Amino acid sequence: MRNIGEVVLIYYDNQPAVYGRIESIEPDVKRDWYQITLLLLTIPAHPVTWILRESYIDGEPFTMGGIPMRLEEVKRALPEGKPPEPEGEEKGKKEGAKKGQIIPFRKL
Repeated sequence: MRNIGEVVLIYYDNQPAVYGRIESIEPDVKRDWYQITLLLLTIPAHPVTWILRESYIDGEPFTMGGIPMRLEEVKRALPEGKPPEPEGEEKGKKEGAKKGQIIPFRKL
């Protein structure tokens, strides 16, 4: 299943319509359904909560009011030649990485 903070492209009537960021995914009272809150990245930004099955969150087509809908993962763009950053435990454990200096804030 998708993760909180991921950006998805929302298809409306089989056409890409708007980007959204997943804000939360909570189980619904109906078994195997979830309440997914998306922040639609429009001007102004608009939060919506939909009740969807896990397969719909993962990209399987569904309908809302008879209109075909679909969520599609948006891949992170990387500069040419730059390898993807490691995830999980390896993140932050780069060999030869310099440690920053912590400077305490002192009120004068």
